[in-house]
Amino acid sequence: MNNLTKNLVLWLVIAMVLMAVFNNFSAKDDGGGREIDYSTFLDQVRDGRVERVTIDGVAIYGQRYNGDRFVSYSPGDPELVNDLVNAGVSIKAKKEEGTSLLMTIFISWFPLLLLIGVWIFFMRQMQGGGGRGAMSFGKSRARLMTEDKNRVTFADVAGVDEAKEEVQELVEFLQDPSKFEKLGGRIPRGVLMTGSPGTGKTLLAKAIAGEAKVPFFTISGSDFVEMFVGVGASRVRDMFEQAKKNSPCIIFIDEIDAVGRQRGAGLGGGHDEREQTLNQLLVEMDGFEGNDGVIVIAATNRPDVLDPALLRPGRFDRQVHVMLPDIRGREAILNVHMRKVPVADDVDTSIIARGTPGFSGADLANLINEAALFAARG
Repeated sequence: MNNLTKNLVLWLVIAMVLMAVFNNFSAKDDGGGREIDYSTFLDQVRDGRVERVTIDGVAIYGQRYNGDRFVSYSPGDPELVNDLVNAGVSIKAKKEEGTSLLMTIFISWFPLLLLIGVWIFFMRQMQGGGGRGAMSFGKSRARLMTEDKNRVTFADVAGVDEAKEEVQELVEFLQDPSKFEKLGGRIPRGVLMTGSPGTGKTLLAKAIAGEAKVPFFTISGSDFVEMFVGVGASRVRDMFEQAKKNSPCIIFIDEIDAVGRQRGAGLGGGHDEREQTLNQLLVEMDGFEGNDGVIVIAATNRPDVLDPALLRPGRFDRQVHVMLPDIRGREAILNVHMRKVPVADDVDTSIIARGTPGFSGADLANLINEAALFAARG
């Protein structure tokens, strides 16, 4: 159900409630007045004190000669009209509307029907029928980047030539899997990228998907674990189901150490939930059902805390260490980022590269951005 439909349903419900309330109050005569019992009403009629009455079902709205208004309710007296005629009281009867009974039933049942409707809505959300609704805990939070959205290629990745060479085979498999299958080879099901923060692990994973022109699912390890037990495992299942529907594709799990820590280590309320999520991830990566065409790429800067079962062949077959760039790598990274900003003729990237030892790709990108901001302020 999209947002437009939800808004229409909401306004429709509000309109029906307002109509029901309006009908309920409009059914009463505007005269109103103090309520008196029926016997008192008959005494006043026989004493000639009542000028006129309006009969609306069992309700009797009347006015005395002194201008006072009152309301009383008839117990079904068959002689009422005769008594009023004999006393010279002006009688007016309201026409019974055909919709009043239906509206009365609606008003009576509306709260119950509303509760049932809300319960059905939330149940559909929990089962995934509502997409990304508030109660869709078990739905995967992986973001899909299709070929037209992911335009990153290896030309945009610089300074990690060794890592690019190691993952080049993944691109060839995704483009032409029969080349490996006819020789009995099996492409790695998973690749674990390790290295310091900012070295370009995520960018390299995007480049693999961009070069192979396949869908790219990206998610953080922390997106799996919640306070509700079983939610993480459900999200893992849903993510792999989506990946299989879009096969061949790449699943990229950033900061996998948030969910892949060694079992039996650490304490906390979410410990059991994290272990269940990890168990489901292990089953999906190398269980009874195959995931042909689905390659899992994960990134972490803490490979030492990962569970050994996650690192074994059949799951993460390869580990690619993305190191900090050397002087040539830094120069290549600077050239990539400086393509997007105006550069003076006397700027020498080799000099900048020599003066930035220990800088990662992210540090160099930030350096170029700060220089552009400084130039704009000047």
